[in-house]
Amino acid sequence: MTDVLPGHLITLDPQAQAQLFTEARTANTFTDTPVSDEQLRAIFDLVKYPPTAMNVQPLRILFVRPGDGRDRLLTHVAEGNRAKTATAPVVAVLAADTDFHEHLDTVFPIRPGMREHFAADPATRDGMARFNAGLQVGYFLLAVRAAGLAAGPMGGFDATGVDNEFFTGTAWKSLLLVNIGHPGPDAWHPRLPRLDYDTVVRHA
Repeated sequence: MTDVLPGHLITLDPQAQAQLFTEARTANTFTDTPVSDEQLRAIFDLVKYPPTAMNVQPLRILFVRPGDGRDRLLTHVAEGNRAKTATAPVVAVLAADTDFHEHLDTVFPIRPGMREHFAADPATRDGMARFNAGLQVGYFLLAVRAAGLAAGPMGGFDATGVDNEFFTGTAWKSLLLVNIGHPGPDAWHPRLPRLDYDTVVRHA
């Protein structure tokens, strides 16, 4: 097991540290153990709580199970990612909704008029949607791991093709594909090196 930090520094217990962070990695094969709708809802029920700017919550999720939808999705996936995407019990297409402002009266009632403000500024809206959905993507990966499942994020796909295939007539813009399931035989590549503290961190 990768080293975990002691409890006086990290209050998360060592098993949870390993499950969410130090031992978590992308699965390249999956078992045929199903992922239930109840598990997917439980994952979402964690993802919805962490913060986004002005509580905008622009992440949108399309869950794709094997069948016609999966076959259509695979035509837009990079060749090196197709085999694992084909066998994952569920693939999540994570997208940013650039029309998030339509919900602002509900999710940010403390600032009346914000819906109209963003409606008049599509460029700012697009950037805000993508940035905050990106935050929620990170929350999503941790929530999948918290459910005891492998989260396999992939950027190797044709986002425009996916948007045209699944999101025509909406303001959803795909950001990432995530394979979800229980890891199968020989699922893991060896752990690659991580940068150390002194390389990454500065103090001012």
